[in-house]
Amino acid sequence: MAGGFAKDGAVQEQIDASVEDGINRARSKLPCGKSLRHCEECGADIPKARREAVPGVRLCVACQETVDREQAASAGYNRRGSKDSQLR
Repeated sequence: MAGGFAKDGAVQEQIDASVEDGINRARSKLPCGKSLRHCEECGADIPKARREAVPGVRLCVACQETVDREQAASAGYNRRGSKDSQLR
Protein backbone atom coordinates (compact mmCIF):
# COMPACT_ATOMS: atom_id res chain seq x y z
CA MET A 1 0.00 0.00 0.00
CA ALA A 2 1.58 3.23 -1.16
CA GLY A 3 1.10 6.38 0.85
CA GLY A 4 0.87 10.05 -0.06
CA PHE A 5 0.80 10.80 -3.76
CA ALA A 6 2.32 7.49 -4.85
CA LYS A 7 0.16 5.23 -6.98
CA ASP A 8 -0.66 1.68 -5.90
CA GLY A 9 2.17 -0.70 -6.64
CA ALA A 10 4.80 2.07 -6.71
CA VAL A 11 6.89 0.40 -4.03
CA GLN A 12 6.95 -2.91 -5.91
CA GLU A 13 7.86 -1.08 -9.13
CA GLN A 14 10.80 0.53 -7.35
CA ILE A 15 11.94 -2.83 -5.98
CA ASP A 16 11.64 -4.43 -9.43
CA ALA A 17 13.62 -1.59 -11.02
CA SER A 18 16.37 -1.93 -8.40
CA VAL A 19 16.62 -5.68 -8.99
CA GLU A 20 16.69 -5.20 -12.77
CA ASP A 21 19.45 -2.58 -12.44
CA GLY A 22 21.48 -4.98 -10.29
CA ILE A 23 21.09 -7.79 -12.81
CA ASN A 24 22.08 -5.53 -15.70
CA ARG A 25 25.12 -4.28 -13.75
CA ALA A 26 26.24 -7.86 -13.03
CA ARG A 27 25.74 -8.91 -16.67
CA SER A 28 27.78 -5.97 -17.89
CA LYS A 29 30.74 -7.17 -15.80
CA LEU A 30 30.71 -10.68 -17.28
CA PRO A 31 33.54 -11.35 -19.72
CA CYS A 32 32.62 -11.76 -23.37
CA GLY A 33 34.41 -12.25 -26.66
CA LYS A 34 37.54 -14.25 -27.30
CA SER A 35 39.58 -15.40 -24.31
CA LEU A 36 43.20 -14.33 -24.02
CA ARG A 37 45.98 -16.93 -23.91
CA HIS A 38 48.04 -14.84 -21.47
CA CYS A 39 46.89 -12.81 -18.48
CA GLU A 40 46.71 -9.11 -19.30
CA GLU A 41 47.95 -8.24 -15.77
CA CYS A 42 50.92 -10.53 -15.18
CA GLY A 43 51.43 -12.29 -18.52
CA ALA A 44 51.04 -15.81 -17.12
CA ASP A 45 49.53 -18.49 -19.36
CA ILE A 46 45.78 -18.97 -18.95
CA PRO A 47 45.00 -22.72 -19.05
CA LYS A 48 42.87 -23.97 -21.94
CA ALA A 49 40.26 -25.35 -19.53
CA ARG A 50 39.79 -21.88 -18.00
CA ARG A 51 39.55 -20.24 -21.42
CA GLU A 52 36.86 -22.72 -22.44
CA ALA A 53 34.96 -22.52 -19.14
CA VAL A 54 34.89 -18.71 -19.04
CA PRO A 55 34.48 -17.24 -22.54
CA GLY A 56 36.21 -13.88 -22.77
CA VAL A 57 38.50 -14.47 -19.80
CA ARG A 58 41.30 -11.89 -19.60
CA LEU A 59 43.01 -12.70 -16.27
CA CYS A 60 44.67 -15.75 -14.74
CA VAL A 61 43.11 -17.24 -11.61
CA ALA A 62 45.51 -15.46 -9.23
CA CYS A 63 44.93 -12.02 -10.76
CA GLN A 64 41.16 -12.60 -10.93
CA GLU A 65 41.13 -13.47 -7.23
CA THR A 66 42.94 -10.20 -6.46
CA VAL A 67 40.42 -8.20 -8.51
CA ASP A 68 37.50 -10.00 -6.85
CA ARG A 69 38.89 -9.27 -3.36
CA GLU A 70 39.35 -5.58 -4.20
CA GLN A 71 35.81 -5.32 -5.55
CA ALA A 72 34.36 -7.08 -2.52
CA ALA A 73 36.17 -4.67 -0.19
CA SER A 74 34.48 -1.73 -1.88
CA ALA A 75 31.14 -3.43 -2.47
CA GLY A 76 29.12 -0.53 -1.11
CA TYR A 77 26.17 -0.09 1.15
CA ASN A 78 24.85 -2.94 3.28
CA ARG A 79 21.08 -2.55 3.31
CA ARG A 80 20.57 -5.21 5.95
CA GLY A 81 22.64 -3.22 8.39
CA SER A 82 20.95 0.08 7.65
CA LYS A 83 19.02 1.98 10.29
CA ASP A 84 15.84 1.94 8.19
CA SER A 85 15.75 -1.86 8.03
CA GLN A 86 16.17 -2.04 11.82
CA LEU A 87 13.19 0.24 12.41
CA ARG A 88 10.77 -2.05 10.61
